[in-house]
Amino acid sequence: MTLTPGQIQSVKQSWIIFRSMDPALVGDVFYSKLFAENPSLRRMFPKQMDEQYKKLINMLSIIVARLDHIDELTADIEAMAQRHAGYGVKPEHYRLVGSALLWVLEHGLGKDWNDDVKEAWQNCYTLLADTMINATVS
Repeated sequence: MTLTPGQIQSVKQSWIIFRSMDPALVGDVFYSKLFAENPSLRRMFPKQMDEQYKKLINMLSIIVARLDHIDELTADIEAMAQRHAGYGVKPEHYRLVGSALLWVLEHGLGKDWNDDVKEAWQNCYTLLADTMINATVS
């Protein structure tokens, strides 16, 4: 999976909106959606989620900022995947996370969400998830 230059630009432009939001708000909405649809995943996370919210937004911000050179982050993404595997994350969990992320993006972007932005984010997340899954199943 690769992203076109237009998709990279679309992801970066739409993420600017989220960077202006409080990470605690974005993280709370994301994890609330994830846990509401997948209650069994809640046990993988700490009771106090404030740091987790920041980690999520910071990780996404780094990846989005480096999409033009995502190959330079592959080792970091693979290391993150290994840490996640240690927490009990399984390959099938990535689809659940992706679904919650796209839902948050769609609702957060409102009128700025369209088919092109959706496809760009789907491709971006698929690239990230595939890299992480491949790092833990080989």
